[in-house]
Amino acid sequence: MPENLTRPHGHSHASRPLTSDRQLTRRALREREVRERERSASAPVTAPTLERTLPRRGTGTDRDAAPRPAAARDAATDLTRPSPERADFERRAARVGHVERDLQSPSLTMLVLLATIGVLLYASFLLRPENAGDLLPWSLVVVAESIMMGQVLISLWTQLSSAHDPRDFSYNEARRHLFLPTGWDLDAPLGTDAMQLGGTGIAVDVFVTTYGEPVETIRTTVAAARAMRGRHETWILDDGRSPEVKALAAELGVHYLTRPDNAGAKAGNINHALTKSSGDYFVVLDADFVPSPDFLVETLPFFAQEKVAFVQTPQVYGNIHNFITRGAGYLQTVFYSLIQPGKNRFNSAFCVGTNVVFRRDAVAEIGGIYAGSKSEDVWTSMKLHERGWHSVYIPTVLAVGDTPENIEAYTKQQTRWATGAFEILFQANPLLNRRLTVDQRLQYFGTATFYLGGVVTFALLLLPPLQIFLDLTPIDAGLPLWQWAMYYSGFYLMQIVVAVYTIGSFRWETLLLSTVSFPMYIRALGNALLRRDRAWHVTGRAGRAASPFNFIVPQVLMFLALLATTVVGVWKAEWTGAVTLALVWNTVNTAALAVFLGIAVREGAALKNRSTR
Repeated sequence: MPENLTRPHGHSHASRPLTSDRQLTRRALREREVRERERSASAPVTAPTLERTLPRRGTGTDRDAAPRPAAARDAATDLTRPSPERADFERRAARVGHVERDLQSPSLTMLVLLATIGVLLYASFLLRPENAGDLLPWSLVVVAESIMMGQVLISLWTQLSSAHDPRDFSYNEARRHLFLPTGWDLDAPLGTDAMQLGGTGIAVDVFVTTYGEPVETIRTTVAAARAMRGRHETWILDDGRSPEVKALAAELGVHYLTRPDNAGAKAGNINHALTKSSGDYFVVLDADFVPSPDFLVETLPFFAQEKVAFVQTPQVYGNIHNFITRGAGYLQTVFYSLIQPGKNRFNSAFCVGTNVVFRRDAVAEIGGIYAGSKSEDVWTSMKLHERGWHSVYIPTVLAVGDTPENIEAYTKQQTRWATGAFEILFQANPLLNRRLTVDQRLQYFGTATFYLGGVVTFALLLLPPLQIFLDLTPIDAGLPLWQWAMYYSGFYLMQIVVAVYTIGSFRWETLLLSTVSFPMYIRALGNALLRRDRAWHVTGRAGRAASPFNFIVPQVLMFLALLATTVVGVWKAEWTGAVTLALVWNTVNTAALAVFLGIAVREGAALKNRSTR
């Protein structure tokens, strides 16, 4: 085991002050948990609370008839309402719009099968020689749509496997016995929140990584992390080296840790903390993700299986209040609701950088969190899977965070994510990785090529101008329009139907935002090919935002080009007396970019108003 990641010699966890939970009686705690389970049964996203296994009381004894102590009666009265931390988390979770679908639903299975059939039929239509049009646009369509169809087929195959439930017998047994027993007396004080797995006590560290986020944002997350059920040590890992954050750590009574430089970015920050801490397991939380009080209760029991390296929970967002937040937030809904659960079946669910618990020994075996990329999460997951470790993903909402709120933050986030994916594709092509299983190779290849969708979008935007200016068509001009529309809608419309089923409603923001994001993914492709390093940017970092038009110059240029093409197409239609599909398609694309630029204008005006106040 690498020396720098082993537990420091002589280091031990200091006991934290007893919380109110530990001063309660076992009977009072049991009554609270019954109330909380009843309350959570009606809440769509609240994580379930711990069900303790308590011995059954006898009947007909003097002790049963004896009155309960006054302290127990007072505690039971106070437990009719949730703790402030739980109430705050439930309030945040209610805003996320996250819907946990029944992954074993026959309706979902039927939709996925129909979508698969649609992909195959569209592929057969495109590849029929009699349907081919001019070589250049037809080749563009075949290459672009082949990339899309490959992505969709991998996605649908994964979604069909999403009904796999990782909560097996060993998990449920470990969850029942997670907290150390304190005796058989239900009226005795609970006494401890120490945890165990397999009869052995465990130590847990909770790392909150920070780098310039607002102090109040950090305060909310750290306070919630400190209040999580189960004994643990909470650490602020401050790469911003802020005196205000240091004072906050002292105020909240948590560990504060910095380092001389920011080498390795977030991965380096975590690896440095591992040399200063000693927990058997460690949680990673971004500064803006507020955890549930039950985070540890829901995740740690999976580690009863000795080969589990990490447990990942979803990213959901509580700041869904404008176009960017809705589009960016809901874009990930299908991934966290269907794709990640399906990856469990292939032991290929990967870490997403936050809301995750790691086994220290597993991370030490690979030399620490991978620091050679800004997408340290996926790289670390792949290296753990190469060593035979297992991963678990659960779709239960156990932390609520912030998604990018403006075009600048969204552009930087998507560029960083896409660059990391392309780095995996070019530097460690999963299809050629013999240390992964065949299923894992396919799953990681799908992840590494996901952002090629941006290149596909750009190619498809070029098709209408080719026809309007050069009369080049991808499909035989003599083909009936209804026939093309039938196959085309069978492919694309079914993807929208599956997404709508997952999200719960049609979200035009996701469709529009995914259409206009192509420059970010093309730029990321260039970053990966040329091995250009990117500065680290944090979602929600404090500071003055720049004009959104500084980050969408390619979209502006594309809008002007498509607008000019539409004008030419209208003139040509008047001259020939025929409105072509290319003109309609190009007009729709122009309108989509116009809407996005209108949103940018409104965002820029809002920034200007705030700066003049």
